[in-house]
Amino acid sequence: MGRRKKKNEILEHVEIIETAAEGKSLAKVNDQVLFVPHTVPGDIVDVQLYRKRRRYLEGKVIRFHKKSEHRVEPFCEHFGICGGCKWQFISYEDQLRNKQRVVVDALKRIAKVEVPEIPKIIGSKKTTFYRNKLEFTFSNKEWLTEAQIQSEEVFEARNALGFHIPGRFDKVLNIDKCWLQEDPSNAIRNWVKKYAEEHKLSFFDLRMQEGLLRNMIVRTANTGQVMVVFVFHKDEQHVRESFMNDFRTQFPQLHSLMYVINEKRNDSIADLDVLPYHGANWIEETMMDARGEQELTFKVGPKSFYQTNSDQAYELYKVVAEFAKVQATDVVYDFYTGTGTIANFIASKSKKVIGVEYVPEAIEDAKGNSKNNGIQNTDFFAGDLKDVFNTDFIEYHGKADVIITDPPRAGMHKDVVNQMLDIKAERIVYVSCNPATQARDLALLDENYLVSKVQAVDMFPHTHHVESVVLLSLRK
Repeated sequence: MGRRKKKNEILEHVEIIETAAEGKSLAKVNDQVLFVPHTVPGDIVDVQLYRKRRRYLEGKVIRFHKKSEHRVEPFCEHFGICGGCKWQFISYEDQLRNKQRVVVDALKRIAKVEVPEIPKIIGSKKTTFYRNKLEFTFSNKEWLTEAQIQSEEVFEARNALGFHIPGRFDKVLNIDKCWLQEDPSNAIRNWVKKYAEEHKLSFFDLRMQEGLLRNMIVRTANTGQVMVVFVFHKDEQHVRESFMNDFRTQFPQLHSLMYVINEKRNDSIADLDVLPYHGANWIEETMMDARGEQELTFKVGPKSFYQTNSDQAYELYKVVAEFAKVQATDVVYDFYTGTGTIANFIASKSKKVIGVEYVPEAIEDAKGNSKNNGIQNTDFFAGDLKDVFNTDFIEYHGKADVIITDPPRAGMHKDVVNQMLDIKAERIVYVSCNPATQARDLALLDENYLVSKVQAVDMFPHTHHVESVVLLSLRK
């Protein structure tokens, strides 16, 4: 229990008792819930409040009186500043327990549905260097750490190549070593920064919207292939070609080197052309199919969505296939199909798989992936699912025996949920990266469906994010 000093809004000797959603932990103070980031159950801390609401409080730690036995030493020098890997101070075993609890709590507190016995969460074999894609930002306004400020050193060159500071769109933390993506990712980033400074290439000014170098995307594949995409703010052809030629010489193993000219005020390249400079305009990922009989090859382009933890994606899809129990006579709808990875993964077990995705480029990738793997029983359509999934769609393709849905974090549109309720497929497998919105949708589907199985899968170690797979069976 904490005591509040009203003048400076500090709560003293607060004991953290439980983990909560989105990487925060909580305490109880005078019958109010207090959310405190960067803490774990067992910590006793002083907290300075920065948000007061009638039902809850939020604050930050200003002093530790006791550190929990569940804490471990973070391994990254940038921990606590860059905003990534926020759970490095928690043992991986405790991370998994916390993520499982988040899934269970969402089902019970938000969905308010009957929950079957849930097996242990599937952890990731790799807890470092597990991502296959990272995006770095160039900035001439490097974020100075507290240690740098206190050193009294004069920092005249403020160029940075790294990650945005949380909540500060114009400040970027320069990254020396990132533990998320395997080599040559770190070597590429550090060489590019050194080269750019030596050759006086301008780093982007996010406020003034000027400068040459804007973003860099590095994609690696389990085949060993590497793609690098440079985003320039303007097309200074001579400078750009000289830089990219030197880069290509330094890293001759690259499978794909591409670039984008982005003169907009935002960093999105979804509506821009990605232009080839050297090599292919794709890299390849491989994965066994659901039968374990055929190795599938997926071409991944610069804009393609592919699960960013390749190894764990296979474990996730095995759960999906197990829950779906697809038979040779089944028609399967695969919603939010992306580049068709799940659709192609289960195609060998089904009569037909129909995938729907909002992004046209992703649908072209999905079709290409089916063709390249000799899969002939898939069909893919681009469009907003709430518009595409209608009576005409169902009449044309036939009623689904199984629906697999893997929506974005916002969950599914109510029109999609209502159409699912109307057609009454025997099974729905709902994959979600946001247990809260998944639970909201499950509450709506509860009218016709029973939650039969639940499996949590950890795709992103050292973060609070968790995948939740739920099997819904039609009520008889």
